[in-house]
This record gives sequence, C-alpha cells and structure tokens, in this order.
Amino acid sequence: MDIDIGIAADDRRKIAQGLGRVLADTYTLYLKTHNFHWNVTGPHFNTLHTMFMTQYTELSLAVDEVAERIRALGRPAPGSYAQFAEMTALKEETGVPVAMEMVRQLVADNETVARTAREVFPIAEAAHDQPSVDLLTRRLLIHEKNAWMLRSLLE
Repeated sequence: MDIDIGIAADDRRKIAQGLGRVLADTYTLYLKTHNFHWNVTGPHFNTLHTMFMTQYTELSLAVDEVAERIRALGRPAPGSYAQFAEMTALKEETGVPVAMEMVRQLVADNETVARTAREVFPIAEAAHDQPSVDLLTRRLLIHEKNAWMLRSLLE
C-alpha cells in the first residue's frame, strides 16, 4: 500500500537515508559506551561506570526510536554490524583505553552524532517532516548535553 503522509517519496528516501546515518552513529556510540561501562577502571570508576550506564541505556532506547521513524517513512532500517560500520562516522574502539581517554572519545563521539543529526535536520525541515525534525532536535539536545557533561570531567 502506498504511503500518503504529505511527504514526497524522494524526500522520505533522503530523510530515511540521513536517519540511517544517525542510527548507525547512535548504535556505534551505544556499543562503545556499553563497552566502556564494562571496562572502566581507576579512581573515577564509580562515577564513570554509573554515567556510562545512564548514557548507554538512553542510547538503547534511541536506536529503536530512530529505526521506527525510518520505518514510518516507508524505508527499511539498517540493522547489521556491517551496515552500521559502513554508515557510521564514529571510530570503533577495539582496545581498553584508560578512563579519561574513554571520556575524551565519548565527548568526540557525542559531538559527531550531533553533527550527523544537524546535517539531516535541514533535509527533514525542507520536507516539512515535523516528526523527524522533532526527533533530530531531541537527539541534538541529548548528545550536546552528554558531550558537555563528559567534557566537564576533563577540566
């Protein structure tokens, strides 16, 4: 059945492609944050362990919301490691860095996800796709706040 929500098919495709990049970045950040939660050590263990858990829990909900928006636009949501690795702007961490390097990486990664969301924003806005604009606004708020909170630990 055709989709008739007031957004042209080509615009829905472009928005969904952009949201796919947001999804890939978000999932990659979720995995990295969860990894760091498991492996953090040092004098700031409790603070970081708890902060990372709060952040990866929020990210786990966010990936579902982004994927469901892609589906509502009539496009398949990417969902494999291979697709995410191809689409993400984030660098995977395969080692176990020291705690403050974990924090530095998560600051940079949250800022990267914010930049990706910001790139998709005008595409959704031009198509009058208010639900995607709202979703992207919420993602921007969260990633900018997380980057600020993490950055505060480095000062």
